[in-house]
Formats: sequence, C-alpha cells, structure tokens
Amino acid sequence: MSQRPYVIDQMISAKAIAARIEALSHEIEKAFAGTDKLVVVGLLRGSFVFIADLVRELDLNVEVDFLEASSYGDGMESSREVRILKDLRSEIAGRDVLVVEDIVDTGFTLKHVVQLLRSREPRKLETIALLDKPSRREVDVKATWTGFEIPDEFVVGYGIDYAQRNRNLPYIGKVRFPE
Repeated sequence: MSQRPYVIDQMISAKAIAARIEALSHEIEKAFAGTDKLVVVGLLRGSFVFIADLVRELDLNVEVDFLEASSYGDGMESSREVRILKDLRSEIAGRDVLVVEDIVDTGFTLKHVVQLLRSREPRKLETIALLDKPSRREVDVKATWTGFEIPDEFVVGYGIDYAQRNRNLPYIGKVRFPE
C-alpha cells in the first residue's frame, strides 16, 4: 500500500527541544529530590528519542523501563482502543515513577497507562509529555509537565512517526499533503 505524497514543515527546532528538556529536567529533579532511584517509563515507540535525551539531563539515579501501548496503528487518527503490546519488566510498587509520553492527543493512551500503573501502587507517579494537543482531548487527563503545546496538526520527528516513517528527524515537523 503506497502513501499519498506529503511534505514536512518544521514546527519546533532541535535547539528549542533541547533547551526545553534541560529546563524540564530541573523541575523533575526538584519534584523527585531525595528519591533512591527514579523509574522512568517510556511509552514506546514515539517517546524513545525524548526519553534518551531526558534521562541524560536528569541528575538523579534512574532506571529505565518501557511500556508499549498503541491506539493508532498506521493511521493518522486514534482508534480510542488502547492496547498494551509490551509491559514493564520492573515492579513499581512503592517506587517513584515518571511516565514519558511523546504526545497527548485524545488522552486515551495516557489515561489508560496512568490507571494501569497506579493500580500497581507506586509511591509517586508523575507524567511528562513532549507535546500536548489540548484541542483534541476527549478524556480528562493532563501531563504533570509538558514540553510544548501545539495546535491540532499531525506531527512527526523526534521519535514520532507517520506509518513508521520520519522518527529520525531531529525536529518536530507538521505533515502537509500538497493539493
């Protein structure tokens, strides 16, 4: 199946992303000051670049784990059905946890993941999203920290894909279909 040709317009530069992650890391360090070890849970696949850059900025002991949840498949619209494709390897009961999400759109994925992880009784659970599209929200959920609030545009880059393409772009770009 071939895709329609599209163009990517840069929205957020690599430099702006790096500066925002540095600022957010200081806020996270304050919130988790005194923790023995922070379990940083990346939601795959879109968050892998963000989580790598974020944990390198954190001046905390961290353990990294991943959870893969899907509500998109290869499409541009959320299916609103969240499936857990890969669960955590670590036990998080009584531990400090930071969930790292690439983008909060409808909110279904983040809400589902937070409910699932809270049921495992972590000591503290906070969330961070690189991007937030509040105009698309369909459920009541908000990340503790947000990198950038963006309009209702389909975006790629910095780990975020469109049908498994464009994850390797160093910036966030808007997908546009020429007429």
